[in-house]
Amino acid sequence: VQLVESGGGLVQPGGSLRLSCAASGFTLDDYSIGWFRQAPGKEREGVSCISKWGGSAYYVDSVKGRFTISRAIAKNTLYLQLNNLKPEDTAVYYCAIPIAYCSADGAAFYGMEHWGVGTLVTVSS
Repeated sequence: VQLVESGGGLVQPGGSLRLSCAASGFTLDDYSIGWFRQAPGKEREGVSCISKWGGSAYYVDSVKGRFTISRAIAKNTLYLQLNNLKPEDTAVYYCAIPIAYCSADGAAFYGMEHWGVGTLVTVSS
């Protein structure tokens, strides 16, 4: 199993980025998969996840309405569209599997066994 994130960078407040997580060794329909982030000096937090077969998606309150998770099954790739970025979104973003529970109403971000190395998002003017 391998997860490789890309798409991070430096962006001004209000800007957008699209993060990618290229998966190999499994298919995205096998697991619920999620995005996490770790800001400097803070603990890693679950940001969003999408369920097996893509039926449901969850977002933490701080990113609702700004971030969108999606999948491209043919490419076996997970995406996270980041819009209206704020300085507090600055962090290293990771994808990971499996997510113990993921639905539109809630998620349980524990039990992850495989992580990517992360991609840095910096929001600054």
